[in-house]
Amino acid sequence: MIAVAIFSFILLELSPIDPVNAYLKQTAVSAAQRASLEQYWGVGQPLTIKIWNWLTNLLHGDLGTSLIYRIPVTQVILEKFKASLVLMLLSWIFSGVVGFALGIIAGKNNGTWIDKIIKTYCYILQSAPSFWIGLLILIIFAVNLQWFPVGLGVPIGVSSSNVSIGQWLSGLVLPVMTLSLVGVAPIAMYTRNELVDVLSSDYILFARARGESGWPLIERQAIRNILLPALTLQFLSFSELFGGAVLVEQVFSYPGIGQTAVAAGLQSDVPLLLGIVIVSAIFVFAGNLIADILYYFVDPRIKENESLEK
Repeated sequence: MIAVAIFSFILLELSPIDPVNAYLKQTAVSAAQRASLEQYWGVGQPLTIKIWNWLTNLLHGDLGTSLIYRIPVTQVILEKFKASLVLMLLSWIFSGVVGFALGIIAGKNNGTWIDKIIKTYCYILQSAPSFWIGLLILIIFAVNLQWFPVGLGVPIGVSSSNVSIGQWLSGLVLPVMTLSLVGVAPIAMYTRNELVDVLSSDYILFARARGESGWPLIERQAIRNILLPALTLQFLSFSELFGGAVLVEQVFSYPGIGQTAVAAGLQSDVPLLLGIVIVSAIFVFAGNLIADILYYFVDPRIKENESLEK
């Protein structure tokens, strides 16, 4: 986390962004006021001092003040991340379940027309960018069929406190669908390839010799062995999930952390942009940590190894 914070700060420090001009937005101020702002933003200070001040404030939970919203960065991120968390969580669960199921179906029917259809579907999704899929879904379901709203988290003219559950869910459907479809392909292909390898192993051949076949064979002998690597890949996809949310939220004008990151970059809001980078890093690290913890419960061999070591 320290390395991510320092590296991100240096990259933005080397960029042509001027925080004073970004804050003033061409507002006329006196020389004394400008000098006060330059002192606040550390203009002219050595890079090492700037990094030290940034890390010190970060350890105290102070990410600065957003230049766009003129409120603390932590408050902006907390508000926007709540909306994105629902979107990413639903998409992550749906893509994981559907991808794992499609991978098992394709692996079980290796070489058949079912396997070819699923692989073709995955290849197309893997090659297509998420914003293009989002635009396609937007045109079909929102513009042509008019089943769902074109975008935004709530209907125009309605405050978030007065939105019904149905209106809130209808605004989530298309972004969740887009982000889920993008995430299905890698988990499905990885599960399919793992299952094909497992079904050709010696212990599966021995199980078949004992009379096991079909779905009971996969359920008893194969699922546990392909679940662990699939679980690893699913939690490692947190970074792709966050990156995909940035594009999807921009396409559907969804008021989440992704759209806020784009606005912070375009409007040179350095404190907010740095804060979003830190939060995204924590989000990805948390995914890896959860995967490591779940290994202990999914694979009993980890418990056995620990007991042997003791």
